[in-house]
Amino acid sequence: MLGAGYGVLLGLHIRTADPAFELLGLAMVIAGRSLKLRRTHSDVDVAIRVFAPQRYESSWSCRYEIEWPEGTRTGAASGYDSVQALLFALEMIGAEIYTSDYHKSGDLMWTEPHRGYGIPVSRNLRDLLEGDDAKFL
Repeated sequence: MLGAGYGVLLGLHIRTADPAFELLGLAMVIAGRSLKLRRTHSDVDVAIRVFAPQRYESSWSCRYEIEWPEGTRTGAASGYDSVQALLFALEMIGAEIYTSDYHKSGDLMWTEPHRGYGIPVSRNLRDLLEGDDAKFL
C-alpha cells in the first residue's frame, strides 16, 4: 500500500507550492493519538490527527483534527518552516486539550487519569500540566 508505515492517507485535497509535499493530491496523517473520555457506561475515544505540514508561498501550515464527542475540531498552525508549523500545531492541540471542560472535569485521559497527555503546550500554559507532562514537557 502506498505510504504504508508513514501514516494514513485521507481523501483531503491540499494545494501546495511544493510538489514534494503533495502526495497524489492527498493530505497525509503523520501522527495520531487516541485519548479516552470516561463516561458512566463506557469510555469514548477522542482521536487526534496531525497532518503533514504544507508549504504555502513564504510560510508553512500544519493542520490537525481533534474528534471531540460533539464534533471534529479542525485547526491549523503556521510557521516559518515545517518544523515550526508542526511544533505550533502540537502546542495548539495541547492548549485545546488542557483548557477543555473534559480535562477540567478530570474525565479525559491518555494512559491513566491525571498522568497527562504527552502533548506540549506553550510556555504560558505550562502551569496547567499534570502528571508526567508536568515532569517531562
